[in-house]
Amino acid sequence: MLTWLQTSTPGLLLLSAVGIAVLLTMIIKFKVEPFIALLIAGVLVALTAGLPIDKLVGSAQSAKESLIETGFGGVLGHVAAIIGLGTLLGAILEASGGAEVLTRRLLALFGENRAPLAMGLAGLIFGIPVFFDIGIFVLAPLVYVAAKRSGRSIVLYAMPLLAGLSVMHAFLPPHPGPVALAGLLKVDLGWLIIMGLACAIPAWLIGGVFFSSWIGKRINIPVAEELVAAGEAFAEKNKDRTVPLLGLVAFIIGLPLALILGATFGSVLLPKGNEVLKVLTFFGNPAIALTIALLLALWLLGTRRGMTGKEIGEMTGAALRPVGMILLVIGAGGFFGAVLSATGVGKALAGTLSDAGLPFIVLAYVISCGLRIAQGSATVAIVTTAGIVAPLLADAGYSQPQLALIGASIAAGSIIASHVNDGGFWIVSKYFGIPTKETLQTWTVLETILSVVGFGVAAILSVVIG
Repeated sequence: MLTWLQTSTPGLLLLSAVGIAVLLTMIIKFKVEPFIALLIAGVLVALTAGLPIDKLVGSAQSAKESLIETGFGGVLGHVAAIIGLGTLLGAILEASGGAEVLTRRLLALFGENRAPLAMGLAGLIFGIPVFFDIGIFVLAPLVYVAAKRSGRSIVLYAMPLLAGLSVMHAFLPPHPGPVALAGLLKVDLGWLIIMGLACAIPAWLIGGVFFSSWIGKRINIPVAEELVAAGEAFAEKNKDRTVPLLGLVAFIIGLPLALILGATFGSVLLPKGNEVLKVLTFFGNPAIALTIALLLALWLLGTRRGMTGKEIGEMTGAALRPVGMILLVIGAGGFFGAVLSATGVGKALAGTLSDAGLPFIVLAYVISCGLRIAQGSATVAIVTTAGIVAPLLADAGYSQPQLALIGASIAAGSIIASHVNDGGFWIVSKYFGIPTKETLQTWTVLETILSVVGFGVAAILSVVIG
């Protein structure tokens, strides 16, 4: 039985399925931290598959070639600096009032009748450098004020904002999921940005603009009085605050994306060894691009506007605290994927899929959807799916754009059907005063639309490019 499990295609497929089931059971039923659950599941699969102990953990003298070190280090070496720098960039933009000036200017530009669209654009733009939950904490008071002044349902204003924040968090670096995808699938971050935007914008238009406008007129939830008070207190507290110029905020947000895309397009258009390409490659390295943007932000939005070194230190320290667990989950996901690859299940599954005629992009989306619905965390769904799919792609001969589209399909699956096992579900319900039933009718449906449309665009583009 054990030999069959370790060597035959059905046995290897069963082994990987049981490993994933054990992983989900630990996370869902026993509430084990995803980092620990991924590590335990990886070790159990490796031992059951008969992988040599020295391959799994190395020797007493050296473990640098072990699956634990290469699995963790291979992905963290790529993502740690990018996620840390992106987190700090978002923190200084939030602390300086960048989100506030962006949202207020958009509200003034579009007027009261188009305030929901302004909220959606604010979420879309501010969502590039800022994590989803932080974006809600910062921008929610502005939603309260806009909804109160109009006398309309808070759903009409909250859903477009949430759609913008959600698609950026799912599809675009420097957010943890897309950055982890780049490392695990070995895809250029520039191509991930291009394909991520190609999928995110249509999803936001259909879900964040059209659906949100439709549902916001049918589910009338007035702003709760305590939320109105919080929004007014926020406005009063910040009425005399000197906010940065809108152009400056947009420049800082867009700079790292432009530098990364410059390197990507340069590698396509310029010959290898070209001096201009070397310059573009250096400044377009994600870590270099984000470092430049962060240093400019700390100077232009921080010290030049009176922020002391102590205040900056406290702000950056607080911003980086949650990053540790994110990195551990990503590293453990890399280890879990390395184990699956070492067992040979990737090649076995690739052969089975080839015989069945199921495209990898569909498989990636379905796995990601299943993991998201089962355990709630988008990041865990992305990391685990990428770990499962990466061995299948190693010898498939996909181009960088095609790999980026598979990554986008995984990202799309990771946000489907947010429900009660997702922390984001309760953040939305709490911060906007929407009852559970109505949160399911609005936020859960919105996330599903964003997911399906994002995947649909990725699938269409994969046919065109393929």
